Amino acid sequence: MRGRTLSAGVALAVFAAMTVTLAAQPATASPATASTATRPTAAAAAALAAPDISVSNVQAHLTQFNAIATSNGGHRRAGSAGYTASLSYVKTRLQSAGYTVSEQYCSSCTYPSNNLIAEWPGGPADQVVMFGAHLDGVSAGPGINDNATGSSTLLENALVLAAQNPTMTKRVRFAWWTDEEQGLNGSRFYVNSLNSTQRGYIKGYYNFDMVGSVNGGYFINRVSSSTAAPLKAYWDSLGLQPEENVEGQGRSDDYYFQQAGIPTSGYAAGASARKTSSQAAKWGGTANSAYDPCYHRSCDTTANVSATVLNRAADGVAYALWQLAVGGGTPSCVGGQVVGNGGFESGSTPWTASSGVITNASGQPARTGSYKAWLNGNGSTRTESLYQSVTVPAGCATYTLSFWLHIDTAETTGSTAYDRLTVQLGSSTLATYSNLHAASGYVQRSFNVAGFAGQTVTLRFTGTEDSSLQTSFVIDDVTLQAS
Repeated sequence: MRGRTLSAGVALAVFAAMTVTLAAQPATASPATASTATRPTAAAAAALAAPDISVSNVQAHLTQFNAIATSNGGHRRAGSAGYTASLSYVKTRLQSAGYTVSEQYCSSCTYPSNNLIAEWPGGPADQVVMFGAHLDGVSAGPGINDNATGSSTLLENALVLAAQNPTMTKRVRFAWWTDEEQGLNGSRFYVNSLNSTQRGYIKGYYNFDMVGSVNGGYFINRVSSSTAAPLKAYWDSLGLQPEENVEGQGRSDDYYFQQAGIPTSGYAAGASARKTSSQAAKWGGTANSAYDPCYHRSCDTTANVSATVLNRAADGVAYALWQLAVGGGTPSCVGGQVVGNGGFESGSTPWTASSGVITNASGQPARTGSYKAWLNGNGSTRTESLYQSVTVPAGCATYTLSFWLHIDTAETTGSTAYDRLTVQLGSSTLATYSNLHAASGYVQRSFNVAGFAGQTVTLRFTGTEDSSLQTSFVIDDVTLQAS
């Protein structure tokens, strides 16, 4: 997790192996051993359908990250040899498992280095569930709880998904971020690299930062949101009574996804804040002591991890992943035209339009048939609209919104947009046209709207005209084809 003060250092060395021991779990009202999976005793059948993630395998990844730090100056800070070796370890395992893996160079990072993105090749590409954790640590120590725990939890979940190879209902994408400790820079760079359509594909981003704190709690980002529901459902099945991750708000890689309008959630076990008496009563551990007493310190080794907290996080990730993206089969594409009465030949239904907009008046010809939608053309101040609700199906390969537009104007300027037509889908403005786009005939306008797959949104045309010199916006043959 990003701290309020950061230290820096660079060291180069070679990779070596070592053996380490994880700390015992904090005391709990219903303790479980580190070697035994903490599955719910009375969980729903759906919970039991998810795989039990081996905490021993997650611990083995932690051992590797600790060894990498030891062999590279004691840390895995972004841009360092320790970070590069950490990325190579994760990448090699994912490639061997069959993932499509890519590195993204973060040129704007404080320590320029690579994000690692891995996608499982199953499920519709326009329906993405994303799981992320930062791979870097601070230069003060090996960064095992912060954040080899999150990185290792996702790595083992990714490997189990590949090994089981279930039928996918959504595409699953994993990410390991660089330069989080310097200001969430790697994840910010990634989010900024996405266009609006690509952002729309991501239906949820789940972040895992410090999920094995030795005096840990059970915290969920935006715990009451629908996005958090599967994470909360699993911990609820264990009777853990999770709380909102107040300490981590704005301090980890979910932040820029949230700022971009992508739904987010995630697990955390706490950093330097202190456990309250009421939290110690329900979760065990030591009241008035830090959740992670080695936060951003040299003692953040594998001994600074609770196996029980780690295990519950790893299994919760698996439960959420299976609930969100695994099922009986990829949704079939119910394709075809989803805009009703796109040629305006069947009256106004299902359109809602300003008076006189849908017309067969002879002043402007239809492209096909007799009717069209004629917005403005009054030569006076006026706003007119045309809209309908459309349901965009999920699971298709292509989504194209298209319409034919004729713009006729009496304006004589070649530089000033006096009259405008705005095209919107949902809350997104797809295009704005004006008297400057006038042409003698109809011109087809097309847009890739795959980012709206699976949503019901309003398709809206709004024409505005100033006080003099008419501009007519004439629309015909509107389609939204999914295939």
